[in-house]
Amino acid sequence: MTTKGYTSDHERIARYAKALGHPTRVAIICFLAGRKKCYFGNIHEELPIAKATVSQHLKELKEAGLITGEVEIPKVKYCINRPAWEEAKRLFGSFFSQCLCCDDDCC
Repeated sequence: MTTKGYTSDHERIARYAKALGHPTRVAIICFLAGRKKCYFGNIHEELPIAKATVSQHLKELKEAGLITGEVEIPKVKYCINRPAWEEAKRLFGSFFSQCLCCDDDCC
């Protein structure tokens, strides 16, 4: 623990959780997770939302580190950021496994 009362793991969990805090971003992550790479146009065509909205959600996911974006003129390619994906799996798994309440006697 730090003097703030939380650890750097807590900060990273919160950053990933915030990025996943909108159903459209979860849908984008699910879409990208099923592909090796994807171009912006493919995402926009698959999800029934405006291009500007897709761009904003991609920006949030990229800032959190969950996806990468690479310009391949004239397109932008997006992919799952595998190291961050693995870290998020580990952090969330650890976070959700810490509950000691394993039976029906819990509140």
